[in-house]
Amino acid sequence: MSSTNLPTRTRILDAAWKLLESSASKARMSDIAKAAGVSRQAVYLHFPNRAELLIATTKHIDEAKDIDARLAPSRNAPSGHDRLERFIEAWGNYIPEIYGVASALMAMQDNDDEARQAWGNRMQAVREGCEAAVDALIADARLANDLNRQTATDILWMLLSVSNWAHLRRTCGWTQQTYITQMKAIARRTLVSVQAA
Repeated sequence: MSSTNLPTRTRILDAAWKLLESSASKARMSDIAKAAGVSRQAVYLHFPNRAELLIATTKHIDEAKDIDARLAPSRNAPSGHDRLERFIEAWGNYIPEIYGVASALMAMQDNDDEARQAWGNRMQAVREGCEAAVDALIADARLANDLNRQTATDILWMLLSVSNWAHLRRTCGWTQQTYITQMKAIARRTLVSVQAA
């Protein structure tokens, strides 16, 4: 199916995705309309403001890349420890695929409230995944004794930040497999009690 035969909303979201990945612009509504081959009015009919469009774009990417299927092994894990490790694998291996859009939104957010809102919305979803992994450890009585739910969630969320991934992979030269292996080891040593339930 050619892009001109796609529903207008999908064309707009695809155009926003490509613009964000290219870092060629700040993905203004007019830029997105031009890239989608529609009028600005058409964009505003589907998305009343740019913040909603950017948030919808990040959700569109998740849907296109089937993030729910990627997270299913974590959500269905038989134990808290397994859920933690499978969540790290799912999210850690997803970061390279969304890094272009993520880095664009992160770069824009200091001077762009709408980009900050869109990025914050997606990072809140990641935090909820971290919280679910911590809750699974708590349910198994395997959360490290010196941690509470909030602190453990904060630590895991920090470990799995896109900025940390970029630093380790791009600056330090870690392979993707080393990144996953080390994040799982650090999370296990930090968050999981050594005593069996």
